[in-house]
Amino acid sequence: MNRALTLLSFGAVLAFASTQLLAAGNIENGKQKAATCFACHGTDGNAVDPQYPRLAGQYNLYIQQALHEYKSGQRDNAIMKGFVATLSDQDIEDVAAYFSSLPTKLDTLSGHIQGDK
Repeated sequence: MNRALTLLSFGAVLAFASTQLLAAGNIENGKQKAATCFACHGTDGNAVDPQYPRLAGQYNLYIQQALHEYKSGQRDNAIMKGFVATLSDQDIEDVAAYFSSLPTKLDTLSGHIQGDK
C-alpha cells in the first residue's frame, strides 16, 4: 500500500511539473506581440478567410514549432518568414500561449481542407 501511494504521489508531482513547463508563455504579452497576426488570423484567432489557418485553440507547442519552422526557413512562406524574423523565443512562446488560450470556432473540417467544397 505504501509503495502504491509513493508511486501515485510521484506521478502527481511529475504531472504538475510538466503542466508548468508547457505553460511557459505569457498570454497578455502574446496578445500584444500578435497584433500583426490579426489581419489574417483574426483578433480572436478564428480567421474568416479559409486560406488562413485558425489558430484559436490550437496546441501551444504546435504553434511554437510552426513559428520556429517559418523562422528557420523549414516552412517556406515569405509573409510568415518576415513576420517571425523579429520574434525572440520568448515572443514565440507568448504568441503561442495567446492563440492556444482562445476558444476555437472550428467544429468540423468541412470547407477548411483544400479541395473541399
